[in-house]
Amino acid sequence: MARSTARKRALNTLYEADEKGQDILSLLAERIALPGAQTPLPDYAIEIVRGVADHRRQIDRVLDEHSTRWKVKRMGVVDRNILRIAAWEILFNDDVPDKVAIDEALGLAKTLCADDAPSFIHGLLSAVCADKSQIAPQEDAAERTVADTSAQGDGPAGAPSDADTAEQSGESAANE
Repeated sequence: MARSTARKRALNTLYEADEKGQDILSLLAERIALPGAQTPLPDYAIEIVRGVADHRRQIDRVLDEHSTRWKVKRMGVVDRNILRIAAWEILFNDDVPDKVAIDEALGLAKTLCADDAPSFIHGLLSAVCADKSQIAPQEDAAERTVADTSAQGDGPAGAPSDADTAEQSGESAANE
């Protein structure tokens, strides 16, 4: 029950950020800094919000690729944020079984969305689960590329990175 409550609280935070056009992590920081203004967010809600914020482009791309009716930007605010939470759990949180992520999303959709939303959400998340093995490796490779890029320049100031050295070697070979 605690994780269900955390998902609902995460949804409230994502919904608010989406409606206001506010950065998700900025809003989350406000919520954490001013816990007296409302009930403090459970740890799992914070994990969800951070996870969705960190992977939102990837999540939205995957949802767009698997949606047969609507692109993410055209979905209702509640619908799209329920989908983002469940997609984050399916793709990036191994502690939550896919079936649980879908069931929890459907529970939220049945109480908060239009009558046709649960079937749309179920179909879309089922498609994401079916392709999960092909989606996850692509995301891991993209994250490694970002990590490799950000790791460049960790050496002494002005020292070439391994990528710079390899690139220069390639240029030298091409010039010969």
